[in-house]
Amino acid sequence: MSILYSHFLNIRAGFKRILPAQPCVLCGSMSIDGLWCAVCDAAMPYFSAPHCPVCALPTPTGEVCGHCLTQPPLFTRTTAVFGYAFPLDKLIQGMKYGEQLALAHAFAKKLVQRIDKSNLPDYVIAMPLHPAKLRERGFNQSLLLAATVARELKLELLPDACQRVRDTPPQSALPWKERKKNVRNAFCCDMDLTGKRIVLLDDVLTTGASLNALAEAVSKKGAIQISAWVVARTLPRHHT
Repeated sequence: MSILYSHFLNIRAGFKRILPAQPCVLCGSMSIDGLWCAVCDAAMPYFSAPHCPVCALPTPTGEVCGHCLTQPPLFTRTTAVFGYAFPLDKLIQGMKYGEQLALAHAFAKKLVQRIDKSNLPDYVIAMPLHPAKLRERGFNQSLLLAATVARELKLELLPDACQRVRDTPPQSALPWKERKKNVRNAFCCDMDLTGKRIVLLDDVLTTGASLNALAEAVSKKGAIQISAWVVARTLPRHHT
């Protein structure tokens, strides 16, 4: 380790010591490491197991999974930070339904750390909410995430390029087999994306039905490379 780098680490450590501490959102102890403390961060379900590069489901050696080989989605790569498991799942729910919006910024920062900076897209598109759902909730958590990610990576965010045109039941309320049908033709895109590389950003990926339906909408507008960035990936029970 160089002397200069060591000096930088000492400065950063000293700076953290003078920052005001705040209660950890998980355990309540005072934290100078952000919304959750370092101990709770170590217990978070970070997604590090070998997984399919397309849909991020675990595979033995990181190969493409059988489903993506036989029925490939329209997005070709997925980046996920966490597995959707305790206590991360409670934080996601707090962000979406408890209006703990500061969590969106924290999640976005974690996502930025995971993203391959050598292959960045032309545009970022957040998973849209139907206007009725947006009025009910008052915010789109995926757009909050996308705004921070785009700003940190100096990417262009397209907040109005895509719309949700069908007010479908929540995917989480449906059996997995019904989710693809539920979001069929649920999205439209009004912007010419010919030749552009697009990232679709959402909070949680479960079956991928919503992301694939949105990918279909942007694909029809000429997008040539579509990837997915998500905070968390729902995993099969034997992997949680």
